[in-house]
Amino acid sequence: MINIDEVGDHFEGVAYLHPNESGLPGTIAYFGTEDKKSEQAVTALTAPIDPRTGFQTSWDKIQDLYQKDVTHSEKAKTLISQVGNSLTVVGETDIGVTFSGELKRPDQKAGSKIKGQWMSWAEFKNHVSDISEAGYLFRGQQKPWRLCTSFHRRERYRISEFTSRDVKQLHQRLSAITSHFFDLTIPEQNGAFFNLLQHHGYPTPLLDWSYSPFVAAFFAFRDRPIDYSGDESVRIYLFDNREWQSRYRQVDNLDPAFPHLSVSDFIAIDNPRLVPQQAATTATNLYDIEAYLLDKEKESGIKFLQAIDIPARERSAVMADLRFMGITAGSMFPSIDGVCEELRERNFDR
Repeated sequence: MINIDEVGDHFEGVAYLHPNESGLPGTIAYFGTEDKKSEQAVTALTAPIDPRTGFQTSWDKIQDLYQKDVTHSEKAKTLISQVGNSLTVVGETDIGVTFSGELKRPDQKAGSKIKGQWMSWAEFKNHVSDISEAGYLFRGQQKPWRLCTSFHRRERYRISEFTSRDVKQLHQRLSAITSHFFDLTIPEQNGAFFNLLQHHGYPTPLLDWSYSPFVAAFFAFRDRPIDYSGDESVRIYLFDNREWQSRYRQVDNLDPAFPHLSVSDFIAIDNPRLVPQQAATTATNLYDIEAYLLDKEKESGIKFLQAIDIPARERSAVMADLRFMGITAGSMFPSIDGVCEELRERNFDR
């Protein structure tokens, strides 16, 4: 896995390599280019990955876990070439190991890989009542867009840069505004701070979900045109959270040295939206979440992700039902803006 960011007049990247052989350590490598040419000769600085934690370490701390003839490099001379959506990597380390590989960049313009099941609003309500105890999370979207975090949609990929630069800047500025001082060395508060950023519009590697299918429906229909009469649909994703957590490692760190999708229930510090939205969050270092989930479905034989598409023209009936349930902008966003949006919907938008 290679994550590369455009930084001014050049690129900076981090690569992760996990050998198929259990007797060899994984590697993390950092590199930068001189400019933005499609072919670059770079010297990458390399470090081993601790197999017990999945995080970067030094060779002297893990060498006893491997046979005596195994060692690890400190750098590698590498040629990186990009042609279209393909990235070719060829190189040699300072201990004489040669390597090569080709990676495909996900198509940023592609739609969702998940085929949605078409349902009316009435059919959807019946369907979710039948699976209410199945352990699903729900996510509502205006259109059948594929799952992707706001961080990755804005073409940022190195999460290490996000945590070391963006979060530091935001913590410095927001500490003058929030009533609580977030201690980012405490995992629970660190996660709560990230979630606060997410809920106030800052791009993060988090994706919002809800334990309630009706809260998800509110977010799917909320910004659709009131008088829409065409054939478009909104989408509600169903994620089998119970099966996923029982089978795959969940990590608290945003940037482990391996692909991950981890589910978290953050504490609601200075974030009154979490409780009424019945919120849960997934954190990931992957641009293409759907491709990862489909690979895991193929590997396990379990369907982790489903989608239901509901006609967008049913908005008025849906929002009236949700209002009867107490799901409104005023309840989802406890603020002046939320109350005004709720009463605008009730008094004007009908």
